[in-house]
Amino acid sequence: MTTDLYTNDSYLKEFDATVEAINEEEGYIILNQSAFYPGGGGQPCDYGVILFGDQQCRITKTKKNGNDSLHFTPDPLPSKGTEVKGIIDWDRRYQLMRTHSALHVMCGVIWRDYQAQVTGGNMEPCKGRLDFELESFSAELVREIEEKINLEVQQKRPVTISVLPREKAFQIPDLIRTKINLLPESLKEVRVVTIDGLDIQADGGTHVADTKEIGAVRIVKHKSKGRINKRIEISLEPNG
Repeated sequence: MTTDLYTNDSYLKEFDATVEAINEEEGYIILNQSAFYPGGGGQPCDYGVILFGDQQCRITKTKKNGNDSLHFTPDPLPSKGTEVKGIIDWDRRYQLMRTHSALHVMCGVIWRDYQAQVTGGNMEPCKGRLDFELESFSAELVREIEEKINLEVQQKRPVTISVLPREKAFQIPDLIRTKINLLPESLKEVRVVTIDGLDIQADGGTHVADTKEIGAVRIVKHKSKGRINKRIEISLEPNG
């Protein structure tokens, strides 16, 4: 089982670990602990390198398989039991953290002011989109939403993470903002991301420490995906 270090510390760039298993045919290793985000919830997986001795292997994909994180590489694998150092591609990770938190700010604003649920979403470094169950939609409304998002970003609202028993987590009103609850019944603990005074959601991804780190948010595209399904796409400056 891989201990997920990113769940408690999104800013962890390097970590030490031991190779628990290897799969030469598929080209991946399993570590006893890892800070590589394996992807999920619309957030892509991390890239980086694994160092061992005077060698390294590039991590070009990470994904979850049960309780294990599989770290894929095109390079020669370290042996089982090898002590390694993992290094995250930090520039990419931090851009994803800012983007993910920006989407939560947008979700918080739209839920607070328009009571619209999320019907879908995705992100890449410094750009992302959310689909909302919105019936009324116009260019004027989009400008209004952009202004509100950036006002909240400038408030430097703290972003905090907690892990709660499932029963306690689901006592939080509006914890699930998506149209469909994607949390499996088998999940006994729920990771909750809170933007102080604005948003609280069940979420497994990585985030910045406060909204000011997000930087300016621009709505670059918006379109109707149906009578009550509207898409809003955002972009961030790469360097904040």
